[in-house]
Amino acid sequence: MIEAAPKKGRILSLSLAHLMNDWYMNYIQTLLPFLIAGGMAVSKGAFLVSAFTITSSLLQPVAGYLVDQRNQRWLVYVGTLWMGVLLSLVGVLSSYPLMVFLVTLAGLGTAAFHPQASAMVTAVSGRKKGFFQAVFITFGNIGWALTPLVVVPFTQEYGMESTPYFALPGVLVALLLWGTAPRLSAGSRRPSPPPLWDTLRRAGWELVKVVSVVALRSLSYFSLVAFLPLYLQHRDVSLVHGGRLLFLMLFMGAMGGLGGGFLSDRFGRKPVIVGSLVLSTPLFFLFLRTDGPVSWLFLALGGAALLASFSVTVVVAQEIISRNAAMAAGLMLGFGIGIGGLGVGLMGLLVERIGIDKAIGLLISLPLAAGLLGLSLGKRKGVEE
Repeated sequence: MIEAAPKKGRILSLSLAHLMNDWYMNYIQTLLPFLIAGGMAVSKGAFLVSAFTITSSLLQPVAGYLVDQRNQRWLVYVGTLWMGVLLSLVGVLSSYPLMVFLVTLAGLGTAAFHPQASAMVTAVSGRKKGFFQAVFITFGNIGWALTPLVVVPFTQEYGMESTPYFALPGVLVALLLWGTAPRLSAGSRRPSPPPLWDTLRRAGWELVKVVSVVALRSLSYFSLVAFLPLYLQHRDVSLVHGGRLLFLMLFMGAMGGLGGGFLSDRFGRKPVIVGSLVLSTPLFFLFLRTDGPVSWLFLALGGAALLASFSVTVVVAQEIISRNAAMAAGLMLGFGIGIGGLGVGLMGLLVERIGIDKAIGLLISLPLAAGLLGLSLGKRKGVEE
């Protein structure tokens, strides 16, 4: 049977939506210095990130399992609109409990979007599923990188009361998806997946190892995004310049993810996962120990190495449980990342107790631990087959 040609227009639409969706996912972290400057404790700000993470990430495997049973096209545009509108209100709220409640609700939008959008990309990619899935993920990582570049100068210029304007991109992307998201026919859907318990019984241990690697990587990543601007301020770097350096790290991380996906097809998944994570720790260490353009170079390389395994771990999970592709994407893009993201709140407490310098030193050691854990990953594919 000859597979249909990839529907590149649909894939581009979903990828652009992923860029904007993940732009919102980095929104709370980017506003953190402004919230703290307004009198919020570091730990309270960090737990805002964790509250958003609980729903935005930890519920993605559940959404993925439901998507495997039946595609729901409306999830992609309603989820994007829901998250964009709710998060845009953060800057005008004075009640901390209400703020926590709102960001927790907002996370439901991205939990709905990611598994469905990833499954759509797979369905319309023809024979190039791996490549177009990597493109989809890379666009999301670019969205993460762009958040501080846009939010920091805008908020610094117009103040926190201007944040409702940030709802506009979500509205526009929701309209784009409403018109362009694929309408999957019955023939384009995968065969019904096996019962969840059977999947977990056969592949559970391999999935636990992959999720653990992703959790350690994401704890380092989320925490660096949240606390690196504070660390740079501690070194007398302005918020705007710190935002540019954060963009450099995140953008190079997106490029590293694309390169890692390419290298994994050539040299194997496990070498890329282990090698990139082990390499990122010394690169970040050199960033902390140098100044000027040389320091920026090490930061860029560290970001690229940290996220080089991003799309690779998604592919590994989908190879392990190939008939539960949406749930596998939910585990990697949601649950694995979410476990790490929840740790940001605890890292906030640690920052208050031991100081930002020591906390950053601890964070850059986590990728090394993740890489060493990656050595235990098996080589087989399609465990559930």
